[in-house]
Amino acid sequence: MSARGADGPSTAFEKAPAHPDIPVSDEHRETAMTTERAILAGGCFWGMQDLIRRQPGVLSTRVGYTGGDVPNATYRNHGTHAEAIEITFDPNVTSFRRMLEFFFQIHDPTTPNRQGNDRGLSYRSAIFYLDDEQKRVAEETIADVNASGLWPGKVVTEVAAAGPFWEAEPEHQDYLERIPDGYTCHFIRPNWRLPSREEARRAS
Repeated sequence: MSARGADGPSTAFEKAPAHPDIPVSDEHRETAMTTERAILAGGCFWGMQDLIRRQPGVLSTRVGYTGGDVPNATYRNHGTHAEAIEITFDPNVTSFRRMLEFFFQIHDPTTPNRQGNDRGLSYRSAIFYLDDEQKRVAEETIADVNASGLWPGKVVTEVAAAGPFWEAEPEHQDYLERIPDGYTCHFIRPNWRLPSREEARRAS
């Protein structure tokens, strides 16, 4: 596989105000809707993207490298970056909390620097928060996962401020959509529902 140069880091989305005298088309209304982003790492980004992109409220996804020390990261040279997925979602349909609950359902957050047979820093579990509210929700969700007993070990998911996100090469984007029989170690755990800590205490 050849390693091509990645695009630059993502920047904040900007929304132009609508002119009060000009009718707003459905197309413009869709592009001007309020959106939020989440950046998650949980092992090989192929499987993560394939499951998350199907979730209600998810508008777009892209995979890349973040959380490390190499600028202009590529598949062949990404240093201490994690393989990650950037998610754009509609907060009127879903929420950051729901994104995290699904995230913890599709990967094992208790194995340091490993997911399935994939080992190394690239495959660590991490939540890269974009603001203080996302940090709070991430920490609360991890506490709920630990209290739930759904996983036998303690969560080792890193919670860190988001930095530059270097988009992965085209051959990695929507990989399992293009190659349905391709490699993945991610799956949806059946009958998996994350209770709050209070619910977990009452059930214990």
